[in-house]
Formats: sequence, structure tokens, C-alpha cells
Amino acid sequence: MPASAEQQIERRRAIAAVLRERPVATQGELVRVLHELGFEATQSSVSRDLRILGAAKEAEGYRLRAADPAMAGTSAPGGAFDEVAGFVRAVKRAGANLVVVQTGIGAAQRVAVALDRSRWPEIVGTLSGDDTIFVATPGAAASARLESRLNDIFAERTP
Repeated sequence: MPASAEQQIERRRAIAAVLRERPVATQGELVRVLHELGFEATQSSVSRDLRILGAAKEAEGYRLRAADPAMAGTSAPGGAFDEVAGFVRAVKRAGANLVVVQTGIGAAQRVAVALDRSRWPEIVGTLSGDDTIFVATPGAAASARLESRLNDIFAERTP
């Protein structure tokens, strides 16, 4: 049974706390630590969590990059996307420089503000309507990265 959104957030908080204390050499080691703390986790869920949290693999192991502006707006505890995740219905690429985010009716502007505030290098700007956001990217590679990144954050939370 997949973890609920609340369980995922709590697991990510635990991962962040562990990584603030010390680097962790491997994802397998992090899975073991999480099990010891009472969290269900697999290597694939930990891999996704590390990517969402913006953790980096360094010589001594995984570490959080707290000063990294790319972490702003992530679903890391307290991140702006936690507040808007329930509004996102779908994320799709629509060409080389465009990602379309579909939201619930009336929620597009709120989600667009969170995207703009993230200051991610993949986002040149947003244009929102009532339930659709067009996100301009600097190129095809950035568009693909943004689609993947947003789907990692919102995929398990969408209805």
C-alpha cells in the first residue's frame, strides 16, 4: 500500500533531520535508518525523496544543500508546494519550451505564484488562467527536467 501524502511528508522530514546530523553513505543505509525510526521506505522511495529534497551525493555521502536556491518551493517540510499540492491535477510538456500544469478550478494563480517563488532555473515565467498554467522554460532540456521535477513532487498527491 502506497504511503499517504502525510506519511511521505513525515518521511521526508525524517530524512532531512538525519542528513542535517550527518551524511549518509548510501540509499540503502538511509532505508535502514528510516526503518529504525519507524518509517516504511524502499530504495526507490528514498531516491525520489532525496531528489525532491535537493540532497546531493558528495564524497562522504548524501547531504542536504540547504543554501541551494533550487530547494526553495520544494515539497521539503515547509516548502511552498506543500500548500498547493492538492490543487495540481496534471503536469505535461507541450513543446520544447512549455510545460502545462492543470489545477482545480480557481487554483491556477496560487500554484503559479508558488512556481514563480521557487526561483528554479528551469522556469523563465508563468502565465495562469483559472485552471491552467503555462510555464515557459529556456529550452527542451529544461522543459524535460521541469516536467520530471514537478511530477516527482505532485504525482503521488494528484487524484
